[in-house]
Amino acid sequence: MFGNALYPVTTRRGLIIGGGSVIPELNFTLPTISINAETFPAVREHYRSIVADAIEHARGLHSNGVIFEFETLLEMTQTPAYGVELVKIMNDICEDNYQKYGFKSEIRLTPNDLREFDRPPLCRTSKYLEAMWELFDKGSQAGGDLLSIESTGGKEIHDEALMMCDIKAVIFALSVLGVRDMKMLWSNIVNIAHKNGRHAGGDTACGFGNTAMVLAEKGFIPKIFAALVRVISAVRTLVAIEEGAVGPDKDCGYEGPFLKAITGTPISMEGKMSACAHFSPLGNIAACCADLWSNESVQNIKLLSGMAPTVYLEQLEYDARLMNQALKAGTSTASMLQNLFSDSDRKLDPQAIILAPDNVIAIAGEIVKGENYIDASLKAANKGLEIIDDAFRSGQLLVPEIEVPWIDMLREALSEVPTDESNFVEEMLPLLEGKFIPSEYGL
Repeated sequence: MFGNALYPVTTRRGLIIGGGSVIPELNFTLPTISINAETFPAVREHYRSIVADAIEHARGLHSNGVIFEFETLLEMTQTPAYGVELVKIMNDICEDNYQKYGFKSEIRLTPNDLREFDRPPLCRTSKYLEAMWELFDKGSQAGGDLLSIESTGGKEIHDEALMMCDIKAVIFALSVLGVRDMKMLWSNIVNIAHKNGRHAGGDTACGFGNTAMVLAEKGFIPKIFAALVRVISAVRTLVAIEEGAVGPDKDCGYEGPFLKAITGTPISMEGKMSACAHFSPLGNIAACCADLWSNESVQNIKLLSGMAPTVYLEQLEYDARLMNQALKAGTSTASMLQNLFSDSDRKLDPQAIILAPDNVIAIAGEIVKGENYIDASLKAANKGLEIIDDAFRSGQLLVPEIEVPWIDMLREALSEVPTDESNFVEEMLPLLEGKFIPSEYGL
Protein backbone atom coordinates (compact mmCIF):
# COMPACT_ATOMS: atom_id res chain seq x y z
CA MET A 1 0.00 0.00 0.00
CA PHE A 2 1.19 3.53 -0.71
CA GLY A 3 2.48 5.40 2.33
CA ASN A 4 3.07 2.33 4.47
CA ALA A 5 6.15 0.12 4.69
CA LEU A 6 6.97 -2.62 7.16
CA TYR A 7 10.25 -0.91 8.07
CA PRO A 8 9.84 2.89 7.82
CA VAL A 9 12.88 5.16 7.65
CA THR A 10 13.03 8.20 9.94
CA THR A 11 15.28 11.03 8.75
CA ARG A 12 17.30 13.22 11.07
CA ARG A 13 14.73 16.05 10.85
CA GLY A 14 11.92 13.66 11.63
CA LEU A 15 10.36 12.77 8.29
CA ILE A 16 8.99 9.23 8.51
CA ILE A 17 9.15 7.57 5.11
CA GLY A 18 6.72 4.68 4.86
CA GLY A 19 5.20 5.51 8.23
CA GLY A 20 1.61 6.22 7.22
CA SER A 21 1.81 8.98 4.62
CA VAL A 22 3.19 9.71 1.15
CA ILE A 23 5.85 12.41 0.89
CA PRO A 24 6.80 14.33 -2.27
CA GLU A 25 10.32 13.86 -3.62
CA LEU A 26 11.38 16.63 -5.99
CA ASN A 27 13.94 15.83 -8.68
CA PHE A 28 15.49 18.76 -10.57
CA THR A 29 18.40 19.75 -12.74
CA LEU A 30 20.00 22.74 -14.42
CA PRO A 31 18.98 24.41 -17.64
CA THR A 32 21.55 24.13 -20.42
CA ILE A 33 24.77 25.53 -18.96
CA SER A 34 28.44 24.63 -18.86
CA ILE A 35 29.79 23.75 -15.44
CA ASN A 36 33.23 25.14 -14.69
CA ALA A 37 34.93 27.56 -12.32
CA GLU A 38 33.67 30.54 -14.28
CA THR A 39 30.01 29.47 -14.34
CA PHE A 40 29.88 27.89 -10.89
CA PRO A 41 28.50 31.01 -9.14
CA ALA A 42 25.47 30.78 -11.46
CA VAL A 43 25.21 27.04 -10.79
CA ARG A 44 25.19 27.68 -7.05
CA GLU A 45 22.42 30.22 -7.44
CA HIS A 46 20.30 27.79 -9.45
CA TYR A 47 20.42 25.15 -6.71
CA ARG A 48 19.95 27.69 -3.93
CA SER A 49 16.88 29.20 -5.57
CA ILE A 50 15.36 25.81 -6.50
CA VAL A 51 15.32 24.59 -2.91
CA ALA A 52 14.44 27.94 -1.35
CA ASP A 53 11.51 28.58 -3.69
CA ALA A 54 10.21 25.00 -3.44
CA ILE A 55 10.26 25.00 0.38
CA GLU A 56 8.55 28.37 0.55
CA HIS A 57 5.79 27.15 -1.74
CA ALA A 58 5.54 23.83 0.11
CA ARG A 59 4.97 25.68 3.37
CA GLY A 60 2.24 27.70 1.68
CA LEU A 61 0.62 24.45 0.58
CA HIS A 62 0.71 23.15 4.18
CA SER A 63 2.99 20.31 3.09
CA ASN A 64 4.17 17.92 5.78
CA GLY A 65 7.64 17.71 4.25
CA VAL A 66 9.71 17.26 1.10
CA ILE A 67 12.68 15.20 -0.04
CA PHE A 68 15.00 16.90 -2.52
CA GLU A 69 16.87 14.53 -4.78
CA PHE A 70 20.21 15.91 -5.91
CA GLU A 71 21.28 13.87 -8.91
CA THR A 72 24.74 15.13 -9.61
CA LEU A 73 25.84 15.99 -13.11
CA LEU A 74 29.09 14.69 -14.58
CA GLU A 75 31.25 17.62 -13.51
CA MET A 76 29.90 17.57 -9.97
CA THR A 77 31.14 14.03 -9.43
CA GLN A 78 34.38 14.41 -11.39
CA THR A 79 35.15 17.38 -9.12
CA PRO A 80 33.59 16.29 -5.81
CA ALA A 81 34.13 19.73 -4.27
CA TYR A 82 31.43 21.06 -6.62
CA GLY A 83 28.91 18.45 -5.51
CA VAL A 84 29.76 18.84 -1.83
CA GLU A 85 29.36 22.62 -1.95
CA LEU A 86 25.96 22.32 -3.61
CA VAL A 87 24.80 19.81 -0.98
CA LYS A 88 25.87 22.24 1.75
CA ILE A 89 24.04 25.16 0.13
CA MET A 90 20.81 23.18 -0.16
CA ASN A 91 21.12 21.60 3.28
CA ASP A 92 21.63 24.99 4.91
CA ILE A 93 18.31 26.12 3.45
CA CYS A 94 16.62 22.95 4.68
CA GLU A 95 18.04 23.42 8.17
CA ASP A 96 17.12 27.12 8.30
CA ASN A 97 13.49 26.30 7.46
CA TYR A 98 13.49 23.53 10.04
CA GLN A 99 14.80 25.82 12.76
CA LYS A 100 12.51 28.76 11.90
CA TYR A 101 9.30 27.00 10.93
CA GLY A 102 9.69 23.35 11.88
CA PHE A 103 9.41 22.45 8.20
CA LYS A 104 10.97 19.04 7.53
CA SER A 105 13.02 18.42 4.40
CA GLU A 106 16.01 16.29 3.49
CA ILE A 107 18.43 15.77 0.64
CA ARG A 108 18.90 12.52 -1.24
CA LEU A 109 22.43 12.54 -2.62
CA THR A 110 22.75 10.58 -5.87
CA PRO A 111 26.20 10.77 -7.44
CA ASN A 112 26.19 9.66 -11.05
CA ASP A 113 28.08 6.48 -11.93
CA LEU A 114 31.12 7.73 -13.81
CA ARG A 115 32.57 4.32 -14.53
CA GLU A 116 30.74 3.92 -17.82
CA PHE A 117 33.04 6.58 -19.26
CA ASP A 118 35.76 3.92 -19.32
CA ARG A 119 35.36 1.68 -22.36
CA PRO A 120 34.97 -1.14 -21.56
CA PRO A 121 33.94 -0.04 -18.06
CA LEU A 122 36.38 -0.62 -15.22
CA CYS A 123 33.95 -1.43 -12.45
CA ARG A 124 36.51 -2.11 -9.71
CA THR A 125 39.71 -0.39 -10.84
CA SER A 126 38.32 2.75 -12.45
CA LYS A 127 40.03 6.06 -11.71
CA TYR A 128 36.52 7.47 -11.34
CA LEU A 129 35.72 5.40 -8.25
CA GLU A 130 37.84 7.57 -5.97
CA ALA A 131 35.83 10.67 -6.92
CA MET A 132 32.56 8.81 -6.42
CA TRP A 133 33.56 7.59 -2.95
CA GLU A 134 34.74 11.09 -2.01
CA LEU A 135 31.42 12.64 -3.02
CA PHE A 136 29.43 10.02 -1.10
CA ASP A 137 31.59 10.59 1.98
CA LYS A 138 31.97 14.37 2.03
CA GLY A 139 28.53 14.96 0.52
CA SER A 140 26.86 12.95 3.27
CA GLN A 141 28.84 14.88 5.87
CA ALA A 142 27.65 18.11 4.23
CA GLY A 143 24.00 17.13 4.61
CA GLY A 144 23.06 14.36 2.19
CA ASP A 145 20.86 12.18 4.41
CA LEU A 146 19.78 9.50 1.90
CA LEU A 147 22.52 7.97 -0.27
CA SER A 148 21.64 6.48 -3.65
CA ILE A 149 23.02 5.79 -7.11
CA GLU A 150 21.88 4.65 -10.55
CA SER A 151 24.61 2.06 -10.91
CA THR A 152 25.54 0.74 -14.34
CA GLY A 153 27.45 -2.50 -13.80
CA GLY A 154 26.70 -4.84 -16.71
CA LYS A 155 25.28 -2.11 -18.92
CA GLU A 156 27.97 -2.61 -21.56
CA ILE A 157 26.41 -6.03 -22.22
CA HIS A 158 22.81 -5.07 -21.53
CA ASP A 159 22.57 -2.23 -24.07
CA GLU A 160 23.34 -4.54 -27.00
CA ALA A 161 21.19 -7.29 -25.51
CA LEU A 162 18.22 -4.90 -25.55
CA MET A 163 18.68 -3.95 -29.18
CA MET A 164 19.03 -7.61 -30.16
CA CYS A 165 16.15 -8.71 -27.85
CA ASP A 166 18.48 -11.30 -26.36
CA ILE A 167 16.88 -12.29 -23.04
CA LYS A 168 19.74 -14.65 -22.18
CA ALA A 169 22.28 -11.81 -22.41
CA VAL A 170 19.92 -9.56 -20.40
CA ILE A 171 19.90 -12.11 -17.57
CA PHE A 172 23.69 -12.45 -17.76
CA ALA A 173 24.13 -8.67 -17.62
CA LEU A 174 21.75 -8.16 -14.70
CA SER A 175 21.92 -11.37 -12.68
CA VAL A 176 25.62 -12.16 -13.02
CA LEU A 177 27.50 -8.95 -13.80
CA GLY A 178 25.01 -6.53 -12.23
CA VAL A 179 24.68 -8.55 -9.04
CA ARG A 180 28.44 -8.84 -8.63
CA ASP A 181 28.91 -5.12 -9.17
CA MET A 182 26.10 -4.24 -6.76
CA LYS A 183 27.74 -6.27 -4.00
CA MET A 184 30.96 -4.28 -4.37
CA LEU A 185 29.28 -0.88 -4.67
CA TRP A 186 26.76 -1.24 -1.89
CA SER A 187 29.06 -2.74 0.69
CA ASN A 188 31.05 0.49 0.35
CA ILE A 189 28.06 2.85 0.24
CA VAL A 190 26.56 1.24 3.34
CA ASN A 191 29.87 1.62 5.18
CA ILE A 192 30.01 5.32 4.29
CA ALA A 193 26.42 5.83 5.43
CA HIS A 194 27.06 4.12 8.77
CA LYS A 195 30.27 6.08 9.33
CA ASN A 196 28.51 9.41 8.83
CA GLY A 197 25.21 8.57 10.51
CA ARG A 198 23.22 8.66 7.29
CA HIS A 199 20.83 6.30 5.49
CA ALA A 200 21.92 4.04 2.63
CA GLY A 201 18.80 4.48 0.51
CA GLY A 202 18.99 2.22 -2.51
CA ASP A 203 19.77 1.74 -6.15
CA THR A 204 17.74 1.72 -9.34
CA ALA A 205 18.05 -0.16 -12.61
CA CYS A 206 17.12 2.97 -14.55
CA GLY A 207 19.80 2.34 -17.19
CA PHE A 208 18.34 -1.12 -17.73
CA GLY A 209 14.59 -1.19 -17.09
CA ASN A 210 13.83 2.36 -18.12
CA THR A 211 16.05 2.15 -21.18
CA ALA A 212 13.99 -0.89 -22.20
CA MET A 213 10.76 1.01 -21.52
CA VAL A 214 11.78 4.00 -23.62
CA LEU A 215 12.88 1.75 -26.49
CA ALA A 216 9.57 -0.10 -26.30
CA GLU A 217 7.62 3.17 -26.30
CA LYS A 218 9.44 4.14 -29.50
CA GLY A 219 8.58 0.79 -31.06
CA PHE A 220 12.18 -0.44 -31.24
CA ILE A 221 11.66 -3.51 -29.05
CA PRO A 222 8.55 -5.43 -27.88
CA LYS A 223 6.74 -4.15 -24.82
CA ILE A 224 6.59 -7.73 -23.56
CA PHE A 225 10.38 -7.88 -23.67
CA ALA A 226 10.66 -4.60 -21.75
CA ALA A 227 8.27 -5.93 -19.11
CA LEU A 228 10.49 -8.96 -18.50
CA VAL A 229 13.58 -6.74 -18.24
CA ARG A 230 11.77 -4.86 -15.46
CA VAL A 231 11.11 -7.93 -13.33
CA ILE A 232 14.63 -9.31 -13.88
CA SER A 233 16.12 -5.97 -12.84
CA ALA A 234 14.41 -6.27 -9.44
CA VAL A 235 16.60 -9.27 -8.58
CA ARG A 236 19.70 -7.20 -9.22
CA THR A 237 18.46 -4.16 -7.29
CA LEU A 238 17.60 -6.27 -4.24
CA VAL A 239 21.33 -6.69 -3.65
CA ALA A 240 21.58 -3.17 -2.22
CA ILE A 241 19.20 -4.17 0.58
CA GLU A 242 21.04 -7.45 1.09
CA GLU A 243 24.18 -5.38 1.63
CA GLY A 244 22.48 -3.18 4.23
CA ALA A 245 20.56 -0.43 2.41
CA VAL A 246 17.40 0.51 4.32
CA GLY A 247 15.50 2.55 1.73
CA PRO A 248 13.89 4.46 0.36
CA ASP A 249 15.14 3.02 -2.91
CA LYS A 250 15.58 5.31 -5.89
CA ASP A 251 12.57 5.90 -8.07
CA CYS A 252 13.37 5.74 -11.75
CA GLY A 253 13.78 1.99 -12.32
CA TYR A 254 10.24 1.08 -11.18
CA GLU A 255 11.49 -2.08 -9.48
CA GLY A 256 10.61 -0.65 -6.07
CA PRO A 257 7.28 -2.48 -5.59
CA PHE A 258 9.05 -5.86 -5.82
CA LEU A 259 11.63 -4.71 -3.27
CA LYS A 260 8.91 -3.47 -0.92
CA ALA A 261 6.95 -6.72 -1.22
CA ILE A 262 10.02 -8.81 -0.42
CA THR A 263 11.86 -6.72 2.17
CA GLY A 264 9.37 -4.23 3.64
CA THR A 265 11.62 -1.26 2.91
CA PRO A 266 10.02 2.03 1.85
CA ILE A 267 10.27 2.99 -1.81
CA SER A 268 10.22 6.03 -4.07
CA MET A 269 8.22 5.88 -7.29
CA GLU A 270 7.64 8.11 -10.26
CA GLY A 271 4.82 8.00 -12.80
CA LYS A 272 2.87 10.63 -14.70
CA MET A 273 5.06 13.36 -13.19
CA SER A 274 8.03 12.05 -15.18
CA ALA A 275 6.71 13.18 -18.55
CA CYS A 276 9.11 16.15 -18.43
CA ALA A 277 11.94 13.66 -19.05
CA HIS A 278 10.37 10.57 -20.63
CA PHE A 279 7.01 9.11 -21.56
CA SER A 280 5.71 5.88 -20.03
CA PRO A 281 2.63 3.64 -19.82
CA LEU A 282 2.89 3.61 -16.00
CA GLY A 283 1.54 7.03 -15.04
CA ASN A 284 -0.97 5.94 -12.39
CA ILE A 285 -0.10 2.35 -11.55
CA ALA A 286 3.32 3.49 -10.34
CA ALA A 287 1.62 5.19 -7.38
CA CYS A 288 0.08 2.00 -5.98
CA CYS A 289 2.85 1.32 -3.45
CA ALA A 290 4.78 4.61 -3.33
CA ASP A 291 6.08 6.02 -0.03
CA LEU A 292 7.85 8.88 -1.79
CA TRP A 293 6.11 10.21 -4.91
CA SER A 294 8.60 11.70 -7.31
CA ASN A 295 9.08 13.19 -10.74
CA GLU A 296 12.00 13.00 -13.15
CA SER A 297 14.70 15.64 -13.54
CA VAL A 298 12.96 18.87 -14.48
CA GLN A 299 15.07 21.79 -15.64
CA ASN A 300 15.10 25.01 -13.66
CA ILE A 301 13.36 27.08 -16.33
CA LYS A 302 10.59 29.67 -16.12
CA LEU A 303 7.02 28.61 -16.82
CA LEU A 304 4.00 30.91 -16.78
CA SER A 305 3.25 30.23 -13.11
CA GLY A 306 6.80 30.06 -11.79
CA MET A 307 10.00 28.07 -11.99
CA ALA A 308 9.48 24.50 -13.22
CA PRO A 309 10.78 22.68 -10.11
CA THR A 310 8.38 24.64 -7.90
CA VAL A 311 5.53 23.88 -10.30
CA TYR A 312 6.35 20.18 -10.10
CA LEU A 313 6.56 20.38 -6.31
CA GLU A 314 2.98 21.64 -6.24
CA GLN A 315 1.79 18.83 -8.51
CA LEU A 316 3.56 16.19 -6.42
CA GLU A 317 2.12 17.68 -3.24
CA TYR A 318 -1.45 17.50 -4.52
CA ASP A 319 -0.98 13.87 -5.57
CA ALA A 320 0.46 13.05 -2.14
CA ARG A 321 -2.35 14.95 -0.43
CA LEU A 322 -4.96 12.82 -2.22
CA MET A 323 -3.22 9.56 -1.29
CA ASN A 324 -2.83 10.68 2.32
CA GLN A 325 -6.49 11.64 2.55
CA ALA A 326 -7.39 8.16 1.33
CA LEU A 327 -5.17 6.64 4.01
CA LYS A 328 -6.84 8.77 6.68
CA ALA A 329 -10.26 7.64 5.47
CA GLY A 330 -9.37 4.03 6.18
CA THR A 331 -8.24 0.81 4.57
CA SER A 332 -11.23 0.40 2.25
CA THR A 333 -10.84 3.91 0.81
CA ALA A 334 -7.09 3.53 0.37
CA SER A 335 -7.62 0.18 -1.32
CA MET A 336 -10.22 1.70 -3.61
CA LEU A 337 -7.81 4.45 -4.68
CA GLN A 338 -5.05 1.89 -5.18
CA ASN A 339 -7.37 -0.19 -7.34
CA LEU A 340 -8.22 2.87 -9.43
CA PHE A 341 -4.53 3.62 -9.92
CA SER A 342 -4.00 0.03 -11.02
CA ASP A 343 -7.11 -0.51 -13.12
CA SER A 344 -6.59 2.68 -15.12
CA ASP A 345 -3.27 1.37 -16.52
CA ARG A 346 -2.96 -2.39 -16.13
CA LYS A 347 -5.02 -3.48 -19.15
CA LEU A 348 -3.28 -1.21 -21.61
CA ASP A 349 0.33 -2.35 -21.60
CA PRO A 350 2.38 -5.43 -20.59
CA GLN A 351 4.78 -3.12 -18.77
CA ALA A 352 1.93 -1.86 -16.61
CA ILE A 353 0.26 -5.13 -15.72
CA ILE A 354 3.35 -6.53 -14.03
CA LEU A 355 3.30 -3.54 -11.62
CA ALA A 356 -0.26 -4.21 -10.44
CA PRO A 357 0.01 -5.01 -6.71
CA ASP A 358 -1.43 -8.52 -7.02
CA ASN A 359 1.05 -9.36 -9.79
CA VAL A 360 3.93 -7.74 -7.93
CA ILE A 361 3.23 -10.06 -5.00
CA ALA A 362 3.01 -13.10 -7.29
CA ILE A 363 6.31 -12.27 -9.02
CA ALA A 364 8.00 -11.40 -5.72
CA GLY A 365 6.91 -14.78 -4.40
CA GLU A 366 8.75 -16.45 -7.27
CA ILE A 367 11.88 -14.35 -6.72
CA VAL A 368 12.26 -15.51 -3.12
CA LYS A 369 12.01 -19.13 -4.23
CA GLY A 370 15.13 -18.75 -6.35
CA GLU A 371 18.11 -20.87 -5.33
CA ASN A 372 20.45 -18.17 -6.66
CA TYR A 373 20.21 -14.89 -8.56
CA ILE A 374 19.92 -16.52 -11.98
CA ASP A 375 17.25 -18.94 -10.80
CA ALA A 376 15.36 -16.07 -9.16
CA SER A 377 15.51 -14.07 -12.38
CA LEU A 378 14.23 -16.97 -14.43
CA LYS A 379 11.38 -17.64 -12.02
CA ALA A 380 10.44 -13.93 -12.04
CA ALA A 381 10.57 -13.70 -15.83
CA ASN A 382 8.54 -16.86 -16.34
CA LYS A 383 5.91 -15.67 -13.87
CA GLY A 384 5.75 -12.28 -15.58
CA LEU A 385 5.34 -13.98 -18.93
CA GLU A 386 2.59 -16.21 -17.52
CA ILE A 387 0.73 -13.17 -16.17
CA ILE A 388 0.98 -11.38 -19.53
CA ASP A 389 -0.07 -14.47 -21.49
CA ASP A 390 -3.06 -15.28 -19.25
CA ALA A 391 -4.27 -11.67 -19.25
CA PHE A 392 -3.98 -11.41 -23.03
CA ARG A 393 -5.81 -14.69 -23.68
CA SER A 394 -8.61 -13.72 -21.29
CA GLY A 395 -9.07 -10.32 -22.94
CA GLN A 396 -7.71 -8.42 -19.93
CA LEU A 397 -4.62 -7.01 -21.63
CA LEU A 398 -3.93 -5.25 -24.91
CA VAL A 399 -0.90 -6.72 -26.66
CA PRO A 400 0.08 -5.47 -30.12
CA GLU A 401 -0.63 -8.25 -32.61
CA ILE A 402 2.95 -8.16 -33.86
CA GLU A 403 4.17 -8.97 -30.32
CA VAL A 404 2.03 -12.05 -29.64
CA PRO A 405 4.60 -14.53 -31.07
CA TRP A 406 7.14 -13.18 -28.60
CA ILE A 407 5.34 -14.91 -25.74
CA ASP A 408 6.36 -18.37 -26.96
CA MET A 409 9.74 -17.15 -28.25
CA LEU A 410 10.66 -15.72 -24.86
CA ARG A 411 9.38 -18.75 -23.00
CA GLU A 412 11.66 -20.96 -25.10
CA ALA A 413 14.64 -18.61 -24.68
CA LEU A 414 14.22 -18.61 -20.90
CA SER A 415 14.22 -22.41 -20.86
CA GLU A 416 17.71 -22.39 -22.39
CA VAL A 417 19.38 -20.35 -19.62
CA PRO A 418 21.42 -22.50 -17.19
CA THR A 419 20.74 -21.77 -13.54
CA ASP A 420 24.28 -22.58 -12.38
CA GLU A 421 26.44 -19.44 -12.56
CA SER A 422 29.65 -21.25 -13.47
CA ASN A 423 27.97 -23.01 -16.37
CA PHE A 424 26.30 -19.79 -17.48
CA VAL A 425 29.58 -17.86 -17.40
CA GLU A 426 31.37 -20.61 -19.31
CA GLU A 427 28.68 -20.51 -21.97
CA MET A 428 28.57 -16.72 -22.32
CA LEU A 429 32.25 -15.74 -22.15
CA PRO A 430 33.14 -16.82 -25.70
CA LEU A 431 30.09 -14.98 -27.05
CA LEU A 432 30.96 -11.74 -25.25
CA GLU A 433 34.73 -11.72 -25.67
CA GLY A 434 36.09 -8.18 -25.82
CA LYS A 435 32.79 -6.59 -24.80
CA PHE A 436 33.51 -6.54 -21.07
CA ILE A 437 36.40 -7.23 -18.72
CA PRO A 438 35.62 -10.32 -16.58
CA SER A 439 38.13 -9.44 -13.85
CA GLU A 440 36.25 -6.17 -13.22
CA TYR A 441 33.38 -8.35 -12.00
CA GLY A 442 35.51 -10.84 -10.07
CA LEU A 443 35.29 -13.45 -12.81
